[in-house]
Amino acid sequence: MSARLTTSTLFVFASSRAMARTIVSASGAAKTMADGKTTIFDVRSFRECCQTGIAMGLATVTIQDTDGKKAFIYEMIKIAGGNKLKPAALICAAGVQSARALKILAAKGFTNIQNISEGMLCRTDAGPGWLKPSLHVSSP
Repeated sequence: MSARLTTSTLFVFASSRAMARTIVSASGAAKTMADGKTTIFDVRSFRECCQTGIAMGLATVTIQDTDGKKAFIYEMIKIAGGNKLKPAALICAAGVQSARALKILAAKGFTNIQNISEGMLCRTDAGPGWLKPSLHVSSP
């Protein structure tokens, strides 16, 4: 049991280090979006978006697509206009789904993507989230 736990811990640590270069704060992402330098994609489900609203100006593409991961990838490529080099940031409730989406998209050739790891709601180890600093939101 302890050997398996150690292996899992090492994997999570290695994964976190690899993801460190791709993390951006909510306020930093909001600024680059306002400057027209990046597109932010909300990858939450419609139900989750209804709970908090959607950050204004974001594109919504759920990672929980009922048609699966292929449909999610297809929608992302479509919205990006086929340009996998286009700067993009991903957001969800607390950074977990957006981190998963980043890995999926990176495996499919997206090279300029970032994870807003604090998410909409806040994660104490990552930052205040989109809502606490009163960044703009609208109803879905």
